[in-house]
Amino acid sequence: MAVPFVRPPDPEIDYSVGDSVEVRCDHERGDDRVHDWLEGIVVQVDQKLVAVQFNQDIYLTDGWMVPDRILWFPPQSKDIRHIDDDLGMEY
Repeated sequence: MAVPFVRPPDPEIDYSVGDSVEVRCDHERGDDRVHDWLEGIVVQVDQKLVAVQFNQDIYLTDGWMVPDRILWFPPQSKDIRHIDDDLGMEY
């Protein structure tokens, strides 16, 4: 019996520890808090989640600061993307 998926896994999406990525999250830009893309580094990967750590403070949607500056995402999330080193950001 096959296990149903909400969306089938995409073999093209692959993250490794040390990858530079961008994540759509709440963070500060100047004196304003924004919900936009922020560069981070992949620090842990497993079959279900990718952990990304940032150099600056990030916030949960309810306004709480994330103390360890790490957010977790499913690899299929539309809120995480690779950064293409040769061409700038990958869209």
